Amino acid sequence: MRRWNGWGEEDVDSPLPEGALAFLESRLGPALPPRDATLEQVLASVPASRLRAHPLVSDESHLRLLHARGQSLPDWVALRSGDAGPYPDGVARPTTESEVRALIGFAREVGAHVIPYGGGTSVLGHVNVPAGSPPVLTLSLARLSGLTRFDEVSHLATFGAGVAGPDLEAQLRARGFTLGHFPQSFEYSTLGGWIATRSSGQESLGYGRIERLFAGGRLLAPEGTLELPPLPASAAGPDLKQLVLGSEGRLGVLTEATVRVTPLPEREVFQALVFPGWEQGLLATREMVQARLPMSLLRLSTPAETETMFRLAGNRRLLGALESLLALKGAPRGEKCLLLVGLSGRPAVVKAAGREVRGLGARRRGIALRGLLARQWVRHRFRGPYLRNTLWERGYAVDTLETAVRWATLPRLMEALEGGLRSGLAEIGERVHVFAHVSHAYPDGGSLYVTYLFRLAPDPGETLRRWHVLKTLASRAIVCAGATISHQHGVGVDHLPYLPAEKGELGEAVLRDVLRRFDPLGLMNPGKLVA
Repeated sequence: MRRWNGWGEEDVDSPLPEGALAFLESRLGPALPPRDATLEQVLASVPASRLRAHPLVSDESHLRLLHARGQSLPDWVALRSGDAGPYPDGVARPTTESEVRALIGFAREVGAHVIPYGGGTSVLGHVNVPAGSPPVLTLSLARLSGLTRFDEVSHLATFGAGVAGPDLEAQLRARGFTLGHFPQSFEYSTLGGWIATRSSGQESLGYGRIERLFAGGRLLAPEGTLELPPLPASAAGPDLKQLVLGSEGRLGVLTEATVRVTPLPEREVFQALVFPGWEQGLLATREMVQARLPMSLLRLSTPAETETMFRLAGNRRLLGALESLLALKGAPRGEKCLLLVGLSGRPAVVKAAGREVRGLGARRRGIALRGLLARQWVRHRFRGPYLRNTLWERGYAVDTLETAVRWATLPRLMEALEGGLRSGLAEIGERVHVFAHVSHAYPDGGSLYVTYLFRLAPDPGETLRRWHVLKTLASRAIVCAGATISHQHGVGVDHLPYLPAEKGELGEAVLRDVLRRFDPLGLMNPGKLVA
């Protein structure tokens, strides 16, 4: 069963190995486990529904609780403190498009808002009920999840938008294909959610971000139905798919999506290289992506993340071996950076590309490691979020943020983010442990994915205040650098104040005009994307 107040399944844990807790305490200080509210306590706080009865809508308290929050740190604070509201007044799980249309009509009739719900993995408040809102109907797409059409000749597959990552891949792999979209939330996030937030998977360098994979679909809006035919290309005016991508449920409900799929690669190889410093690793990463080699993955960790990864995984012996190996090359101790590279395609192409990768890495003093390390990362790459549960129970909060910026600006922004976050709670005598990686690389720039840890306060309100201080510092640094406020997580509630800096006054006005055209009464997911 899935956890109601954390990540993943209840029977899956990610215990801290020996020495990992001591490492965290050395960085942040000892922490006290929090006193979390019980499920019974939280259920007792769920108020009566304000919606009238409807055959497709449930007002059951447990179901409403499960659809009240996502996976952001503020969501965790709310759930674990027992103050998880406001709650949706009802949850519907339609099985057909006609039921979706009927539910939108019902919401219009009773003056309710509608929040489309995919996998509930949002870390920015996309699925949260606004405070002081009219009655809210959360519309879960979990039962709209089948593969409805498969065009093997054109390499197109059409799914219900509620299909989760593992189910989507299983249905494709049974036919010898893959979508190749693997965000860290892959286990639970959905195709519709990926489209609604302009998601990017870990192997998007090879397969493409979701905007390249999304070929067409159907959106049910309060004002009508938008059909998006899956054309290979079109010059017939602006591409309306771009309105749906990143629309975060504000336009309507995406019920089905057609995606461009790829035959399973004949060979897939993951390699690891270690560099004596961040500068050399960053140069090698940029040179590799600008060489346009047939890579599916490039992921470069900072020295802080490289050490943290090994420490929290319990690989102190391997960490020491890498230190000794780099010392022989004259590298400063503690400055190593790990680069993971994915290659896929025909065996001869993968072999040649691997040689090029190792050659480019060697030019920047990179050392190619045996494949075991990279294979271990691939095997456990979706287990990382489970560590959040363990760290919370030990008294530590974990949050992430991400952005993308030009290569020329990236080093300066990284320095600003790391420095600002690390000293962000100094005024109250609290330390912050910060580490990061370049998660996606492009010829003109890269995406920075930053993780930061700090101690939970005895008072949940103080924990939330600490988060807000750090999130604000980082967001302002991102805006000041001319970077995007979000590379892959979307806007939601948390990024809403910073969107005007990126879109401009006219751009914001255009977005509002589009929303009014699709949804004149403002029924759909209000308070997200645009105020």
